[in-house]
Amino acid sequence: MKQILITITLLFSITAGYACTNLIVTKGASSDGSVMITYAADSHTRYGTLVHYPAADYPAGTMLSIYEWGKDRYLGQIPQASHTYNVIGNMNEHQLIIGETTWGGLVQLRDTSAILDYGSLIYITLQRARTAREAIEIYTSLADKYGYASSGESISIGDPNEAWILEIIARKPKYVNGVNVNKGAVWVAVRIPDGYISAHANCARITTFPLNDPDNCLYAKDVISHARENGLYKGRESDFSFADTYCPLDFSAMRGCEARVWSFFNRYADMDMSQYIDFASGANPKHRMPLYVRAKQKLTVLNVANMMRDHFEGTPFDMTLDVGAGGNALPYRWRPMSFEVDGVQITNERAIATQQTGFWFVGQSRSWLPDEIGGIFWFAVDDAATSPLTPVYTCSTSISEHYALGNGSMTEYSQTSMFWMTNRIAQFAYLRYNQIGAEVQQIIGTHEEEMVSLTSEADIMAQQLYAQSPSKAISFLSEWSVYQADKLFKKWDKLDKYLLVKYIDGNTKKQNEDGSFKTNGHSKTIPPAPQFPGYTEQFKKAIKQDAGERLKVTK
Repeated sequence: MKQILITITLLFSITAGYACTNLIVTKGASSDGSVMITYAADSHTRYGTLVHYPAADYPAGTMLSIYEWGKDRYLGQIPQASHTYNVIGNMNEHQLIIGETTWGGLVQLRDTSAILDYGSLIYITLQRARTAREAIEIYTSLADKYGYASSGESISIGDPNEAWILEIIARKPKYVNGVNVNKGAVWVAVRIPDGYISAHANCARITTFPLNDPDNCLYAKDVISHARENGLYKGRESDFSFADTYCPLDFSAMRGCEARVWSFFNRYADMDMSQYIDFASGANPKHRMPLYVRAKQKLTVLNVANMMRDHFEGTPFDMTLDVGAGGNALPYRWRPMSFEVDGVQITNERAIATQQTGFWFVGQSRSWLPDEIGGIFWFAVDDAATSPLTPVYTCSTSISEHYALGNGSMTEYSQTSMFWMTNRIAQFAYLRYNQIGAEVQQIIGTHEEEMVSLTSEADIMAQQLYAQSPSKAISFLSEWSVYQADKLFKKWDKLDKYLLVKYIDGNTKKQNEDGSFKTNGHSKTIPPAPQFPGYTEQFKKAIKQDAGERLKVTK
């Protein structure tokens, strides 16, 4: 019982503090035949930037220093590869995409002497692998060789043809003379069938898996025996569940994590997901959802992007409907997620879209195009619901300075940083979300529809240049990607100022049909009386219930 309590405590602290979400769409489930993977890097301390690792060649004997991702803690060194690939964010020049979510798992499975953490492994793998299967081999073999310095993780891995989920946790350390002789990790990887969608959100999701189907399932040779040796499993091999063994469920795992997966499936699965409400709400851990579901329609990039902006709208978990949403239907709850009132433990919902996102993306791999053209990394910083995506071709040899590492930080404001610019707008939108937030989302929608159209035009131009020389296509797409990102920053800078003028002091200025602000008819600088939008009806009723006698108007 003590072990279980420790596990639950650790799991809850991770889901509450470092919650991320991945959505996975296979070729047969997408409208254009692309593989898509999304990732929201959620952390209260993460600064959103677009990393760029240029392709490079290294002489024999070069060592690579490892710093723990997100903490910059030095872990050690490993030999550098002789050649590395170009990486834009979480996607490389061969259209390989990698995302992750942390689930923690059993606290005794931690290796404090290991060199490679999950984040370092992601970017090292992106620099060395060409396909999803190759990425699985590199990621797991490096963890075995140098030790796995993280807790339990679910990793999304996609290439132009396949999408996989890899779930991994460190082996239980065994120290001899201060050296861990049992370093490495136990893991399992499952391929998502074509035409299906999947997702994970800070909870291990692979339960039982085929033991003799290498086309669709790969795993560590000791994934079951290691559990037996440590008293974690006693049943038959065919009944072994990775998730139930290494990441046992609790209420927070279902309600705070699996509910996000349920929301995605609820919208796009070709089945009735209402049957799993008991599981998503945290009431029935025995009623697990499937790892993947067939899609009921072909999903577009915009479908997937907007799913990353989900707050459970239209479901029993809708965050805009209870009193916690305040007077303006705010679908956010400030931390801590749980609290106690009158001896009753209360928890807020945790949606896919959240305020503490550092960056997020939709990676798109397109098999019918050359790698130099096929990979598009749709990237944004801060809260997905109030931040616009910009398309970056993964052949790019440069990135916009507005997204670059070193332009500001979580403790240093920068006027030219897209992260700080989107945060300015988000913080303002949170004040009156059903008005300001709604307008921001409308503008985002128009922008992203335009970007989808412009990328189609860029594809055509790039293919024409590619026929002359691949290097010409790369140069064009690099410049095009930077230009679009720079243009978006300028647009968002204007939007920031416009919103302040329009919505100052809780009012809403009146506008003409062309969007300009109306005047009082006498002066160009004085507006007429503004609109007073007020509060939602639900909030008014809550005020009446809480303070109605004191505030009631008497005759």
